Amino acid sequence: MATPNPEPHLLWGGFLVLLWLGLLLLASELVYRFCQDGAEIARKIVHIGAGHVILIAWWQNIPTVWGVAVSLGVSLLTLISYRYPLFPSISGVGRKSWGTFFYALSMAILIAVYWPQQPAFAILGILIMTWADGFAALVGKRFGRHPYVLWGSRKSWEGSLTMAGVSCIVTLFVLWLTFGWHQQLWIIAPVVGLAAMALETLSWRGLDNLTVPLGSATLCFLLTQGLF
Repeated sequence: MATPNPEPHLLWGGFLVLLWLGLLLLASELVYRFCQDGAEIARKIVHIGAGHVILIAWWQNIPTVWGVAVSLGVSLLTLISYRYPLFPSISGVGRKSWGTFFYALSMAILIAVYWPQQPAFAILGILIMTWADGFAALVGKRFGRHPYVLWGSRKSWEGSLTMAGVSCIVTLFVLWLTFGWHQQLWIIAPVVGLAAMALETLSWRGLDNLTVPLGSATLCFLLTQGLF
């Protein structure tokens, strides 16, 4: 008897995930090579864009094992790229940050822990890393007028407050879509936002790409268990 083929929607979901990641890498490499200040822009394209793969996985109901496998595969590629210039646009040789590796690793951990029974918390943690951390860096670089230095890392209050604010908005939106509106959201969202800001501030060498999503998702899960 012939082995049955995987369900079509799973094949389509896997194709969409790989297509999205491939387009992001292509765009980042083109920007890196041909645009002024291309290295920084290319990293932001990948940082903000890659997190949305979790929405494709949720939309297409990607199995846990697929999500974990793809995330770990990407993390392995980033480790190789730190040594060999496979993707210089996002992890060039000699960079002192493990952010890209932690980014993919955190996605694998969140999917393994929360998928598929409670995907909202995996989505929340990854979108906070994607949107809040990404926009905090952009705002801090462009509008940061009140800098501070912590553990040798230069940051700004404008960027840190953006981190807290966007994290709060992401938390409100994801929990509202998942659980409906509750007054407790006005407590949970600011607490998660401030925690995300603190985790980002206290991390270094890209470790925030691990501490922020995992810490935000875990804290939000515990708060919802206690307050809902």
